[in-house]
Amino acid sequence: MILTPGATIGILGAGQLGRMLAMAAARLGLRSHIFAPETEAPAFDVASARTIGAYEDEAALTAFAEAVDVVTYEFENVPTSCVDFLSALRPVRPGARALSLTQDRLVEKSFLSDLGLRTAPFMAVEDAGALVRAVAALGRPSILKTRRFGYDGKGQALIREGSNLSALYRGLGGEPTILEGFVNFEREVSVIAARGLDGAFAAFDICENEHEKHILARTRVPAAIAPATAAAAVALARQIIEALDYVGVLAVEMFVTREADGLEGLVVNELAPRVHNSGHWTIDGAQTSQFEQHVRAIAGWPLGATTRRGRIEMHNLIGEEAAGWREILAEPGLCLHLYGKMEVRSGRKMGHVTRILPEGAK
Repeated sequence: MILTPGATIGILGAGQLGRMLAMAAARLGLRSHIFAPETEAPAFDVASARTIGAYEDEAALTAFAEAVDVVTYEFENVPTSCVDFLSALRPVRPGARALSLTQDRLVEKSFLSDLGLRTAPFMAVEDAGALVRAVAALGRPSILKTRRFGYDGKGQALIREGSNLSALYRGLGGEPTILEGFVNFEREVSVIAARGLDGAFAAFDICENEHEKHILARTRVPAAIAPATAAAAVALARQIIEALDYVGVLAVEMFVTREADGLEGLVVNELAPRVHNSGHWTIDGAQTSQFEQHVRAIAGWPLGATTRRGRIEMHNLIGEEAAGWREILAEPGLCLHLYGKMEVRSGRKMGHVTRILPEGAK
């Protein structure tokens, strides 16, 4: 199904990503209908309609599906049962396969490894005894992660020399886990790529990302990597997106390493089957934003140009940082985006700021 202007996109999830998707859809003459269990959330402010219901509520999901033309999701922890149910009623883009794969770190890592891509060494950990054996095999430092429902540093623990393995395992709640070996990397990068309903592929310039307390703090574009490395990163993203028969925007997070021959290498870290925080700069800094690109893809429309408008710096506003909105607005050259969140909490993403600099500027 190819949408026409005036059609309605159903969005599962009502956070800031859903908000920015709805805003991009409106610019293209499309309506958005948000489905989420929350009664107050950022995306509701800008959508044409909302359904407040549990993701397991089949009656609410049926009514939602009847009111929309295509369904997408703004975060990867939507239950796959919800997407499977909706898929029988309306097209869901991206499909359930990408969602289920990225909800389980072990399944995701195995998928990437089966494609022949380089990842951190990893082992499944089912109990405390298995953790002891995995640490013996992968060494220290290493990172123990829950297989599901982890983000922004949640659901993981760093294993160092002297760490109490049993205590760390218990601290993650006894959930199925995965141990990942340490990767000695120079920088973290991401590829924000899209695939259209017709199979067309497009990628934005490589993002270089800095994290603080496991939360993305800054993104700079283009990344300070060799042109050959940038081309290789895009090729890896294309291999992944085509293997998934994916429609929409996909983010591929990678580590850049320094190899024995002095050249740069790439290690795929994780996937996000959605628009991504490191691509927020595209709203102001690219001819087509990642949000418009996603809308175009799931609507069956031609993908937009990913041309960058300059050298970009994007800064996340975390917690109380958003209180500086007046100073940000007073500084020429800054583009402020606030997400409409009423409650300020430590570690909560409240907005972002983008600066566009001429190429070659310092």
